[in-house]
Amino acid sequence: MTDSAAVSARPGAFRRLYNWILRNAEGPYAYAVLAIVSFVEASFFPIIPDIVMAPMVLADRSRWARIALWCTVFSVIGGTFGYAIGSVFYHSIGHWLVSSMGIASQVDSLRVKFAHNPWVILVFGLFLPFKLVSISSGIAAVPFPLFVFFTSITRSIRFFAVGGLLYYFGAPVRDFLERWLEYVLVAILFLVIAAFVIFRYAIA
Repeated sequence: MTDSAAVSARPGAFRRLYNWILRNAEGPYAYAVLAIVSFVEASFFPIIPDIVMAPMVLADRSRWARIALWCTVFSVIGGTFGYAIGSVFYHSIGHWLVSSMGIASQVDSLRVKFAHNPWVILVFGLFLPFKLVSISSGIAAVPFPLFVFFTSITRSIRFFAVGGLLYYFGAPVRDFLERWLEYVLVAILFLVIAAFVIFRYAIA
């Protein structure tokens, strides 16, 4: 085999990550990794916890509800940190994060929408990067108990739906991911970008 052929046969970075997670899905650190990713994604990290959650469920589908609950709890806790970034630290790190996300000019519109219609957290929490929802809620001064209540609902719906689908369609989903992983990740990235664009125009 030539060097070029050998290079092309090597798995890509995402596939290596997926295979590593799958191998360690039953290991002693699987839940710790899922907790960390769920927490940081809710406040500043770009990787969604579903990518870690899926291999764990597929490794042992009987644990799907426990994994979904675990993901929900740490996502909500991480969301409270994102809320604090918007509420307490907005004039320092919060402003920088909002600017890096490209929504600095929409801060005033966000504040009005979330302050007068906090229930929209239920919708945005399902589809948008959760860090946008948590930080924006803090900026808008959504009452903290209401924020926790709404985010607990929307995060539960999100992760229990994903976990339930993986439970009922486990083998086909695993086969599909192993064959088309890179394309799935590109599709997810496209959907996130599309949702973000729609979000920006929705609050204009």
